[in-house]
Amino acid sequence: MNEQPRRPRHLMDPDNPIRTVNDKSLTHVQQWVASVLVVFTVAHLVVGLVIAAVAIDPAYQTSRIGLCVIAAAFGVLGLAGGFLIHRRSPITPWLILGIVPSVVGLWFVLR
Repeated sequence: MNEQPRRPRHLMDPDNPIRTVNDKSLTHVQQWVASVLVVFTVAHLVVGLVIAAVAIDPAYQTSRIGLCVIAAAFGVLGLAGGFLIHRRSPITPWLILGIVPSVVGLWFVLR
């Protein structure tokens, strides 16, 4: 007679707040989120360095080229970090994508 109505499953039960979670799928999602954050954060840094290299006065040509080289190194390391988060070998042809913004920057700097 004093039965409480059953709560819908999508609502939290205050008497049992923790629901079981498949840890393997959670880890997989966490890996993807972390790798995307690493790669895109480093990509923003790389593009910023390339823009800085293009914006510097052409009288400092060595500095402009140096910034593009540093951007290439960061780009490769960022992509390698994404592979390492997934526990894959960081030595892969995909690392070439890490130097693409720097090559574009060098094209603007050297023309």
